[in-house]
Amino acid sequence: MCGRFTLRTPADILRDHFGLPALPGFEPRYNIAPTQPVLAIRSQDGAPEWADLRWGLVPFWAEDPSIGARMINARAETLSERRAYREPFEQRRCIVPADGFYEWMRREDGSKQAYHLTRTDDAVFAFAGLWERWRDRKTGVSIESCSIITTTPNEIVAPVHDRMPVILDQEGGHEWLLDDAVTGALEVLLQPLPAELTKATPVSNHVNRPANDDPACVRPVDPAPVDRRLF
Repeated sequence: MCGRFTLRTPADILRDHFGLPALPGFEPRYNIAPTQPVLAIRSQDGAPEWADLRWGLVPFWAEDPSIGARMINARAETLSERRAYREPFEQRRCIVPADGFYEWMRREDGSKQAYHLTRTDDAVFAFAGLWERWRDRKTGVSIESCSIITTTPNEIVAPVHDRMPVILDQEGGHEWLLDDAVTGALEVLLQPLPAELTKATPVSNHVNRPANDDPACVRPVDPAPVDRRLF
């Protein structure tokens, strides 16, 4: 799964990388957590646009928006089968800019070591995502939310976790947002990032608390000997 991620890339680099307008007031994030607002890109009338979405997809048919807390991730293998994801996969895709994500490895003594997983070049990338709009029938209040799609892990992520987010390059992100894309072609994109492009760095347990959102979250630490042999 993907339960926390980072977006520390400066606003001007995000603007140039994704070819969209500048982001006034953008602040770097070191510990983005479920149910929080996330920066995303979606297609509007055939053109990409920035969007602020709540992380945790709330299906349009849901009675209670709290269901979104349990729908932060969507499995790539079942997008066309799950009621909550089938229509968004066909019509409401998005990408979620990021430059790393966290996973926790369980040690033999039962404790956990956090890892920050990034590209080897530390470049910004995008998670493949789905978005949805939910409307409260009583109040008329709307919530726009999203899920991040996960797939099988590559050889770097596998020792830490059995799933990883789908990471798209610039070309893949463009294809993912095409209004006329067919799901069969899109499924080709739902692959793990190649292991040779992936880096796993053990980091401070400061990241364990979602309330901590500062550079200390990505501070490297020495892993336990059993972990060091895996990377």
